[in-house]
Amino acid sequence: MKVHLRMTGCRLNQSEIDLMARQFEAQGHQITDEADQADWFVVNTCAVTQQATSSSRKLIRELHRANQGAEITVTGCYAQISPEEVQVIPGVTRIIDNIGKDTLVEQLTGKPAESFDYEPISRDGRISRTRAFVKVQDGCDNACTFCVTTIARGAGRSRPMQDILDEIRYLEAAGYQEAVLTGVHLGSYGHDLGQSDGLFQLAQAILRETAIPRLRLSSLEPWDLSEGFFSLWQDPRVCRHLHLPLQSGSDRTLKRMLRRTNQANFSALVSAAREAVPEICITTDVIVGFPGETESEFSESYAFIEAMDFAGLHVFPYSKRPGTAAARMRNHVRDEVKKDRSARLIALSKAGEGRFAQRFIGQTFPVLWEQIAGVTQEGFMNVGYTDHYIRVRCIHPRVLTNQILPALLLQYTDHQMQVLPMIEEG
Repeated sequence: MKVHLRMTGCRLNQSEIDLMARQFEAQGHQITDEADQADWFVVNTCAVTQQATSSSRKLIRELHRANQGAEITVTGCYAQISPEEVQVIPGVTRIIDNIGKDTLVEQLTGKPAESFDYEPISRDGRISRTRAFVKVQDGCDNACTFCVTTIARGAGRSRPMQDILDEIRYLEAAGYQEAVLTGVHLGSYGHDLGQSDGLFQLAQAILRETAIPRLRLSSLEPWDLSEGFFSLWQDPRVCRHLHLPLQSGSDRTLKRMLRRTNQANFSALVSAAREAVPEICITTDVIVGFPGETESEFSESYAFIEAMDFAGLHVFPYSKRPGTAAARMRNHVRDEVKKDRSARLIALSKAGEGRFAQRFIGQTFPVLWEQIAGVTQEGFMNVGYTDHYIRVRCIHPRVLTNQILPALLLQYTDHQMQVLPMIEEG
């Protein structure tokens, strides 16, 4: 069978789709990027905002229009919290909830999904990937009042460490250069197993027992990191990037959100990270227009975010989600106010991103080259990332994809750095 896999939403959804692709291929099925050639569609949906659910519905409809003969299986958070809405979308033949997602391939094919003890399979015919997203836990035990994820994903639960190590060894053998650890609440890894520092232990084990060239950590809640956690960066394979969701720079707003941090604690954490890892890239998430957010609270939040000098922000206008405590709160903010506040923070984000990148101009850093963005008369337009997640590009006679090569950073414009690869010709 030919299978076309698609997703909306977060890196966790991407990691699940990538795992499904490997499982399908291990059973002899073909992964195709051409929707009109597929026998099966699998769509991993998101429901974190109203826009996310709208995007999920739109994607399913587009796939059905592209190939009405293919069966569509829908899973993910939107399928979990609103299965009745998903079921009536034309073309949907099967809905699998988030609990059943781990056995989706087995349910569709009737055969047990293989583990990671088989030989690495070819990735020809699929989008080339050089970074692998590795799901290490699912679910969340936090109670943030705006978040539907706890409802959609359930309680926190960790994968066995040995399974994760086996997967990363497999990915390494298959040629991947970077493993990105992902989860709904990544920092809680091991808590359900009685390990208060489970993520730290997992990262140490990966560095000790595998030879994956790069290890990256995805989003981490600020209250999950102790000072000793930063000792991981003594190993140069750990990428110098931390994404620490703040959500608001106002203590009053954070209290209504039930976020387990405040200005003082968050600022101390950022200072500790920068002291331990001087060149670290720190990015964050911010929600604007949370119920009750006054102009005074937003101004306080803006000033704090500006003082933190983040290297980038993900800015989200508050979206009312069914079943959450925030949806029942008073004083919801008008859409036009949320739009204005979003624009102000996006401008702040762009300035911070530029400041961070420009400080490294004239220096040489290893770059993982990830894709070709086009071809010119001078050569291939290679695109990649430094370990601190600066997007770089160069025009080179060769395709550099899936290589880690030193590059001299030259000029930053339009969210990316022009670089000169330092390649010995031979």
